[in-house]
Amino acid sequence: MSKTHSISTKTLTLSEVGEILNGPINLSKEAVLKITTCRDYLDKKVNESATPVYGINTGFGSLYSKNIPAEELGKLQKNLVMSHACGTGPVVPAEIVHLMLFLKVQSLAYGYSGVQLETVEHLIALYNNRALPVVYEIGSLGASGDLAPLAHLTLPLIGMGEVDYNNKRYTGSDLLKKLGLSPIEFKAKEGLALLNGTQFMSAYGVWSTLHGQRLLRLANLIGALSLDSFDGRIEPFDELVHAIRPHKGQVSVAQDVKRILTGSGILAQPKKHVQDPYSFRCIPQVHGATDDVINYVAQTFLTEINSVTDNPNCFPEEDKIISAGNFHGQPLALAMDFLAIGLAELGSISERRTYQLISGSRELPNYLVANPGINSGLMIPQYTAASMVSQNKQLCTPASVDSIVSSNGQEDHVSMGANAATKLYRIVNNLYSILAIELITAAQALEFRRPLRTSPILEEFVNTFRATVPFIETDRLLHNDMVKAEKFLKEFNLNK
Repeated sequence: MSKTHSISTKTLTLSEVGEILNGPINLSKEAVLKITTCRDYLDKKVNESATPVYGINTGFGSLYSKNIPAEELGKLQKNLVMSHACGTGPVVPAEIVHLMLFLKVQSLAYGYSGVQLETVEHLIALYNNRALPVVYEIGSLGASGDLAPLAHLTLPLIGMGEVDYNNKRYTGSDLLKKLGLSPIEFKAKEGLALLNGTQFMSAYGVWSTLHGQRLLRLANLIGALSLDSFDGRIEPFDELVHAIRPHKGQVSVAQDVKRILTGSGILAQPKKHVQDPYSFRCIPQVHGATDDVINYVAQTFLTEINSVTDNPNCFPEEDKIISAGNFHGQPLALAMDFLAIGLAELGSISERRTYQLISGSRELPNYLVANPGINSGLMIPQYTAASMVSQNKQLCTPASVDSIVSSNGQEDHVSMGANAATKLYRIVNNLYSILAIELITAAQALEFRRPLRTSPILEEFVNTFRATVPFIETDRLLHNDMVKAEKFLKEFNLNK
């Protein structure tokens, strides 16, 4: 079993988040002290002062002017959670909900939110038991936090909502009993602390960024295989070319592809053609631009996951409670729209390489079968790739440029980052499928270059792949090959 990660105020990296998700978490002594200190401070302020403080002893949104009696403050917070659980649409995938729980705990652990220690410990219990609240994709405007999704994430703490646990769906009440927990009795501000925040957007963004990093490496690997199978040239990857246009991603991709192709017998043979189509020749420029996008987006989410994003925030040492706007998702919305474009372009250029490989060029047979006509070969997988590439282009329409007024004009500019998040998730999954089709195609084309061999790195890669998807002698049910190839790409160890 993976070791327990202790939540603290230490700065997390994205790669650490990927590792942490495989094991249990707990609170460090430092985090416990910060949470309890902040809660004690807030309790004291509530008891000693009747001054209106947004969301603590007032209503929410445009109801901020409504003062709430002290004896009603707990009910106010419970009502907030119930009334805001208005999500609809598809259920959020388990991997995203699991990440939402972690990111909410991490944000609360900084000790600026005023929640009870027991509340955070309940969230940790859900996380560690992989008891995942049922959350819905649609409902967040990406400002005031991800209100509707986080309300559904929070409902089980008060014995409401639904939870998926051990392949069975439970009511929130039954789940708490199963884990030996009692429903939380909210104190002032707690519901707001749980609902205000960017953890829905952040979870999708972190997941997509981590997969984006993986997909770029896969695109370089598969693109190199396609280049060699197409009998392409190595000169466009020469460091001299990139030294005079030294975009960081471009230089990095050129070096990576050149490394992957080192030792190729196909590459060493004399070439009849003097240059290749752009989809091969411009791999450094296109993949490299996406590499730069991923690095920018990674930095944005690195900042976000090490931040506090609820409202208002409590500063015990400075004796201040400040209502501001850290819940606004604009930095994330813009970043996810940018990442969507970058990843979609990896799919676009991949599909073009697939098309070139099946086109009968460079002494390869049409559709990469020995007897085309009676066999359609790899004709139609390219159609499927083209369909997904087109869909990705449509999904790249930016969500972040839209805004709709809400809360009776109080919340008059929103990020729509939640829509950017769910669109990006679809693009990432489409890209795995597009690259899987290119891999099937490039591996098939390689066999028509025999007895020549590609590089040792690519020969090992193809041999490993062939254990999952064998060479296509005659037509067969290619859907099954595509599913297997996609699974192979998601599980292949890139660090060997």
